[in-house]
Amino acid sequence: MWQGRRVVTIFGSSRPVSGSSAYARAEKLGLGIARHGWVLCNGGYGGTMAAAAMGARRGGGETIGITCALYNGTPNPYLTYHEEAPDLLARLGRLVDLGDAYLILPGGSGTLLEFALVLEFLHKRLMPPKPVLLFGNYWRSILTAVRREGGGSDTEAQVVRTPEAVLQALVGAWGA
Repeated sequence: MWQGRRVVTIFGSSRPVSGSSAYARAEKLGLGIARHGWVLCNGGYGGTMAAAAMGARRGGGETIGITCALYNGTPNPYLTYHEEAPDLLARLGRLVDLGDAYLILPGGSGTLLEFALVLEFLHKRLMPPKPVLLFGNYWRSILTAVRREGGGSDTEAQVVRTPEAVLQALVGAWGA
């Protein structure tokens, strides 16, 4: 399946709809990830999750969706692999475990939780260093607050503004 290939876990909002700028950006990101031969992983539902997975599939890529049994939601149709976690904590753990890099799109409290979990795992050295990319100025004030409290360095998370910058950062991090 995807073993031996880089996996980019994307966190983001389930609210954007087709035709919105957030949806279009997520789709473009998924397409770029697939074209680089990387595997896309996300929460498997709608919004930016569906958009990114759709873009990756359009680019001939593989997609992993980790849903949650407690949500009773329907996975998006763009997944090549679907796994249902029994609860939210198991879902979050699986999304983090699978990622070789993390791309955090604008989102709500769930996305903030996902970002905080990744950052905490990195700070406590509970996983090896991995790229953490925050998409857009949306995250600047949050990242500034975290760093002010001693919770992060410039090397652990960086703000990127365009899909091209995301791909460039990953190529730079992985040398591929």
